[in-house]
Amino acid sequence: MSLSAYCVDETGTTFSENAFLKANAAFEKTGMPAVADDSGICVDALGGRPGIFSARYCPELCVTDEDRTQRILDEMEGVPEGQRGAHYTCAICCILPDGSKIEIEEICEGTIGYEFIGDGGFGYDPIFMQGDKTFSQLTAEEKDKVSHRGKALRALKTKLEEYLKG
Repeated sequence: MSLSAYCVDETGTTFSENAFLKANAAFEKTGMPAVADDSGICVDALGGRPGIFSARYCPELCVTDEDRTQRILDEMEGVPEGQRGAHYTCAICCILPDGSKIEIEEICEGTIGYEFIGDGGFGYDPIFMQGDKTFSQLTAEEKDKVSHRGKALRALKTKLEEYLKG
């Protein structure tokens, strides 16, 4: 079976809707509990773009993460300090054995830098500033403490523990 047989079209209009589509598809296919996320970067000066299209931003010109990241830097050219706000969003959906769901959405606020800095992370991390460092400059532990995904997974853990107790 091809990989495309396992892919879910992300037709939602929000991160939460796309996370649900993916989790629900896995749940329906397997009958087992399923967890899925949808994540991306939202840049204030770009009207929230790329948002839910982060992984497939400007597909006609951008093939790699580096291409997409450079595209944002190009679009942000001339945007002054103080107007370079951005945030990462992570939405997680967990479909449980009884069909109920847990939905979590967390963000990590930051700004867009002016150039690629650092050699860690992936995606837009080399331009996403958290304080005076990019996500690419943070250690995995430092990033996990503040990241949208780390926050969302910790919240999911808490909700799952509540579910299991109840």
